Amino acid sequence: MSRLTSQKGLDLLFGALPGIISKGGQLALLGSGDPDLQARFLTAEAQYPGQVSIRIGYDEALSHQMIGGADVILVPSRFEPCGLTQLYGLRYGTLPLVRRTGGLADTVADCSLENLVDGLATGFVFTDSETESLLHAIHRASVLWSRPSLWRYVQRQAMSMDFSWQSAAKSFHLLYQRII
Repeated sequence: MSRLTSQKGLDLLFGALPGIISKGGQLALLGSGDPDLQARFLTAEAQYPGQVSIRIGYDEALSHQMIGGADVILVPSRFEPCGLTQLYGLRYGTLPLVRRTGGLADTVADCSLENLVDGLATGFVFTDSETESLLHAIHRASVLWSRPSLWRYVQRQAMSMDFSWQSAAKSFHLLYQRII
């Protein structure tokens, strides 16, 4: 569920797709934008029938069904001031796999060993805007997915995150009290 632009980092998927498919993964994408990216994704769908599904356009109801039915929601943005997609994933228990930038870095805690032990892990984070970095994060997600009890633990952590206005207002209120 994305605008298909280079800002969103979706071009990284073209190099990663063979690795995703070879490990039994699938890709479902809903969005529109850059005609070249649209054409490349439609070509990938034809190349990997049954494993890649592309829907050009936007459909609110379908986007929620896709998020709810997925294991991971990929947000490899090159820059992202805030981002809502990863927040939907957190709420649905569809673990976000994001590039560390802007609001994505602020809202998704990587499934590092330390974060798992401390009960903070909510998804998967990669740093470099390169296919290899994305593939490494996908591999880490695959390893965690192969451990169902640990996967469910992280899903519960993700679903318990509170990014509501009420929570933000409370945080700002506490901050202002400390300043005064």
